[in-house]
Amino acid sequence: MNNDHGLSFDGKILVFSKNDKAAAPGNNSRVYVSNAEGSNPRLVTPNFPSYWHGISPDNKFLTYTAQRNGEWDIYRIPTAGGTEEKITDAKGLDDGAEYSYDGKWIYFNSHRTGKMHLYRMLPDSKGVEQLTDDELDNWFPHPSPDNKSIVYIAYLEDQKGAHPFGKDVKLRMMNLVTREIKDITPVFYGGQGTINVHSWSPNGKSIAFVRYTDLSK
Repeated sequence: MNNDHGLSFDGKILVFSKNDKAAAPGNNSRVYVSNAEGSNPRLVTPNFPSYWHGISPDNKFLTYTAQRNGEWDIYRIPTAGGTEEKITDAKGLDDGAEYSYDGKWIYFNSHRTGKMHLYRMLPDSKGVEQLTDDELDNWFPHPSPDNKSIVYIAYLEDQKGAHPFGKDVKLRMMNLVTREIKDITPVFYGGQGTINVHSWSPNGKSIAFVRYTDLSK
């Protein structure tokens, strides 16, 4: 198992990314689904590498980041299995695709400008809109249950398209109506694995994340 895993909005489906050494010696993550308590697991994405990030509110589609032909893009596939569909095609990494609770948007982060920023698009991949444009390195937008805000992780320094562990980061919240952004944590030691996937409480009052201890200090 790797750190890209979570539950559907209704809590009935567990989606997880699993490193399959039988598929390839390295970079071999593929996406699985099961019932929420872990029964009946099954492979959804036969192609690798594939890293899960989102599920549609009606549970019909999964979104995930995948490398195909040397390019990292966002793909969509039926939760029941089927043919994957590429829904971004910009040069540079596209990652972190997550549906809003109302299903109207897919939020994601992209390095298409040479700097990591947040975007959203319609589920059919049209209407792409850039949401951030600052000096921070912004990753993994998570829309709130009321669809009025997103929480995301911001690295203080440019990570050149990567999201490494063990860096100075903070969590920020954007009001999607006013586009006002505020910090919701102080700077802490985190990064990879801090808040890769959806982690809002159902009532929208809190959000879970991981911070690390720097044992070298």
